[in-house]
Amino acid sequence: MFKLLLIKEFQRLKEIETNQYNLEWNVKRILSKTNYLIHTDAIKEHIIPKRNYSKNDEWITYAEEADLLNVSMYECTAKDWREANPEHAKKGLNIRDFSSINELVVLSNLENLNSIMISEHIDKTDRYKQLRKVAISQLNTLDNKDFMKSIKKLTERTYIEEQDKLKKK
Repeated sequence: MFKLLLIKEFQRLKEIETNQYNLEWNVKRILSKTNYLIHTDAIKEHIIPKRNYSKNDEWITYAEEADLLNVSMYECTAKDWREANPEHAKKGLNIRDFSSINELVVLSNLENLNSIMISEHIDKTDRYKQLRKVAISQLNTLDNKDFMKSIKKLTERTYIEEQDKLKKK
């Protein structure tokens, strides 16, 4: 009987642990996709037409803009990260898979800000300077607050922010 109870308790704890990691993973994925469409649309509308790339070469512009964001945020390009982390790269993982939620929030904000600056035809060098300042400032602000601690368990399988729960009452 004790062995059965021990196994059931272990399974229960593993389920809770898995749920917490799945929540964080889901939050990270949502954050990483939030402004992606806005960012790529700005590139498609304002940069690609000026460069007169063929359809096959458009990826170069997207890669350059992604590198601009990565360098602004992480101080390295995707290629730099892959070269420094070959085992993770072989598994198809990238720098964003290892980013904190705070970093992904800031990155999402940078995508949005960059899309605005692209549509305003601001030079790439000036955009980088501004994006880097914003990244540093926002990270400093967010790193002083751990938002994951504010997520509370609602049921065995559902977690919500405590503030949202209070608002509904």
